[in-house]
Amino acid sequence: MSCIFCDIAKGSIAGHIVFEDQVSIGFLDTRPLFPGHVLLIPRTHYETFADLPPELIAPLFANAQRIAAIMPEALHAEGTFVAINNRVSQSVPHLHIHVVPRRKGDGLKGFFWPRTKYKSSEEAESVAAQLRSALHAEPGA
Repeated sequence: MSCIFCDIAKGSIAGHIVFEDQVSIGFLDTRPLFPGHVLLIPRTHYETFADLPPELIAPLFANAQRIAAIMPEALHAEGTFVAINNRVSQSVPHLHIHVVPRRKGDGLKGFFWPRTKYKSSEEAESVAAQLRSALHAEPGA
């Protein structure tokens, strides 16, 4: 299996590295929403957030937080957008956290996708019940 993000983490493909430690590596997205758009990946290949071992969640997100915290001053941004896609819209099947600098009037309107409403309170409760049921059925729940 070939993974471009694994190759960047190993150093066999060049990337504009902005951060690295034992757990993760952050580099500039080659197709950024805005200049400074960073992709933070675990060094080990995990396809989705659900695949990430629990012991890596805290260090990975601490690193994402560090990157988001320095963006306003470093890039004269007013804030950041932090997101993860899982399979849908995930152009590279290696878990990655997008850390994107934001400014008022930058053209992003809330989220990148259309928002909808539940048809009724009953529909919303049905969806909530499905999620609660699945959470309670998890091993160790």
